[in-house]
Amino acid sequence: MKATILKFGSSRGLLILEPILAQLGLEDEVELEVRNDALVIRRLRQRRSGWSEASRAVADSGDDALALGEFANNDDAALKW
Repeated sequence: MKATILKFGSSRGLLILEPILAQLGLEDEVELEVRNDALVIRRLRQRRSGWSEASRAVADSGDDALALGEFANNDDAALKW
């Protein structure tokens, strides 16, 4: 598909047809990446979606103890700063 680069003030842009946006699931924001000589446009990934709620639930349940506990390095006392 051929597209024309349009001028928007001091910037340039592409118009993406609504059917293409819908097919790709693109909405208000996208990720852009330049790979070799191509511009890659993709949906935003839901990074760490739900992590905040999950960590709060673990803390509220009291099951958030350190996996290894507190421990010091054996040779720390020998270090000179």
